[in-house]
Amino acid sequence: MKTKLMVAAAFMAAMVMITSCGNSNKQSQSEQTEQAAPSALSIDDLLSDADSLVNKEVTIEGICTHTCKHGATKMFLMGSDDTKTIRVEAGPLGSFDTRCVNAIVTVTGTLKEQRVDEAYLQNWESRLKAQTEKSHGETAAGCDSEKKARGETANTPEARIADFRAKIAERKIATGKDYLSFYYLEASSYEIQE
Repeated sequence: MKTKLMVAAAFMAAMVMITSCGNSNKQSQSEQTEQAAPSALSIDDLLSDADSLVNKEVTIEGICTHTCKHGATKMFLMGSDDTKTIRVEAGPLGSFDTRCVNAIVTVTGTLKEQRVDEAYLQNWESRLKAQTEKSHGETAAGCDSEKKARGETANTPEARIADFRAKIAERKIATGKDYLSFYYLEASSYEIQE
């Protein structure tokens, strides 16, 4: 009988040890996952590496300076200063919470590139001429946040088009590329830091 009790006690002790070792293994795997998970990119870093990140999923963090007044389907995140801003589109999320404004927001999504070339500008001019151009922002000049994200300073659609043509010509001389690249993020999730 003593032998059976000793065997049972040894078996129970072994089970406790196996269970506790298994739990510590799970904890260390969880800790490893947390350490391996990539941290959010700053807006500055995202913009400096944008050409290599197009069509890839990224997580970014920045200060939300604006949400679109027409349903909050877009927001703008700022990096170290207002010259480093990126547009974030809600896409499948539908819209953003307006509490994002003036808060630090972490967004995961796919980085997209919008190219502005001569064909894009001619299409824009055609829509202006036909008066089918959609207005974004408070004036015909467009959304101020969008313009700031693109580094624009012109105040009319015609002046914006002329400015883009001049910048495209400069870029072609400097790099051989006859288009401008503007990057934006299509969000799949976001979190307001509180």
